[in-house]
Amino acid sequence: MKIDIITVVPGLLESPFSHSILKRANDKGLLEVNVINLREYTSYARAQVDDYPFGGGAGMVMMVEPLVNAIESLQQKNTYDEIIFLTPDGETFNQQMANSLSLKNNLLMICGHYKGIDQRVREHFVTREISIGDYVLSGGELAAAVLTDAIGRLIPGVLNDETSALSDSFQDNLLAPPVYTRPEIYRGWKVPDVLMSGNHKLIDEWRHEQSLVRTKDRRPDLLDK
Repeated sequence: MKIDIITVVPGLLESPFSHSILKRANDKGLLEVNVINLREYTSYARAQVDDYPFGGGAGMVMMVEPLVNAIESLQQKNTYDEIIFLTPDGETFNQQMANSLSLKNNLLMICGHYKGIDQRVREHFVTREISIGDYVLSGGELAAAVLTDAIGRLIPGVLNDETSALSDSFQDNLLAPPVYTRPEIYRGWKVPDVLMSGNHKLIDEWRHEQSLVRTKDRRPDLLDK
């Protein structure tokens, strides 16, 4: 899979893709992430990529020309399954969306900044608009990193244990159950007996029950799905 990310602050994305699971995915040749500096695609002086909004108002808007230059240049080399704009007013990202996007081959993400991007880019190029929550960040870079991490870990071969992702929270609209590891007893706090029983049928039933209890307590809205 290949993910290209357009940004005006490429340095913000250096660390997330240089460590841990995403780095291993890249080293294995399973996921290629390219960070594209939007300022390399502007014809304006001082690498300008933003300007004041027509009609007045506070803030700046990312201009249409640099973004179109970048997108069309990338499209000459790639056919994108989705061109995603990270924006607070997009559809809320969830695990099912991550599952779907992990099956794609090529994704292009656009990181907004300032007051957003010129609407004409959204109308003529963007195929999907995604938000990671009901709050506003300084830019779309952190959101792009979140999407890339959530998608990348689902690619077969990325995780050492491929079944691990299947038991994550939200995969079946349930929160994950409690987990324990060594030592079995610590300060008198004991691991539930069922987990030490070796009876995998009982363990699975216990985990499912705990998932239901935790979901009902913390996210009852998920049970409606």
